[in-house]
Amino acid sequence: MKVWLAAVGRARAGPVRDLFDDYAGRLVWPFALREVELRRRVPPEEQKRREAELLLAAIPAGAAVVALDERGRNLTSESFAGRIGAWRDGGTGDLAFLIGGADGHGEAAVGRADLVLALGSMTWPHMMVRAMLMEQIYRAQQILAGHPYHRS
Repeated sequence: MKVWLAAVGRARAGPVRDLFDDYAGRLVWPFALREVELRRRVPPEEQKRREAELLLAAIPAGAAVVALDERGRNLTSESFAGRIGAWRDGGTGDLAFLIGGADGHGEAAVGRADLVLALGSMTWPHMMVRAMLMEQIYRAQQILAGHPYHRS
């Protein structure tokens, strides 16, 4: 199963990017990062709509999709791993995570999602969300492998 992350914005060099890269490098699953952005500012609703189009165009058509959103479901790490394991074991070839822009996701992205996921109810900087998500994907990989990285 290949893991995709499609995100609005470009990551700059620095400690948060280094943390993201560290966890991405630990994955045994193939991984691809696709960064998208609009070149000019437009009204928020149009911005969300256009960003959703860019995000969805950046991932494979048949992928299982997880959209990160503060209004999404809160899962434990074990439950998150279980969802990923179910997709993997069910033959899902591509698992794509979507991180929207500052105004959130457009309806097309949320509507396409198989799971809308929150990393808690607090608001996080989008670049930190990338690192936190990557750590949780790595943790899920380790849980599914029976590795002691995750201790409850």
